[in-house]
Amino acid sequence: MFRGMRRFKQQLTEQECVDVLTQAPRGVLAVHGEDGYPYAFPMNYIYLDGKIYFHSAKAGHKLDALASDSRVSFCVMDEGYRKDGEWALNIKSVIIFGQMKKIETAQETVEIVRQIGLKYFPTAESVEEEIHKAGAYVQVLELSIDHMTGKLVNES
Repeated sequence: MFRGMRRFKQQLTEQECVDVLTQAPRGVLAVHGEDGYPYAFPMNYIYLDGKIYFHSAKAGHKLDALASDSRVSFCVMDEGYRKDGEWALNIKSVIIFGQMKKIETAQETVEIVRQIGLKYFPTAESVEEEIHKAGAYVQVLELSIDHMTGKLVNES
């Protein structure tokens, strides 16, 4: 169902893919948009126990698209590095294909939002304040991974 990689020597191991997913601050989520157009947008996320979680508003273009087709693609890349004496970046990227679903329970929503917040907010107290203020307006989405590949690319 999914294409194999053409350049195996650049392929990342599963653990290297997980490392990128764990460390990268955001990625680009792509859904099947309206009128056959893809719809892709940057998203904060967290990788937990083999799944990826996002927070979202409870309504909007993204949720409308997901209601029509739960299949998505998610792309993440690290900040890259330069080898001594080279100008080109070496970047690790991960591409995921999977199925998205809404988290329906309030308790699970709060727990995942808390984990996402701890990744981005400066303190646990600020996370709790934000949950208290806006938690009722948040929809958590869970991406189950069907296929994941990663590779190291040199920009030159």
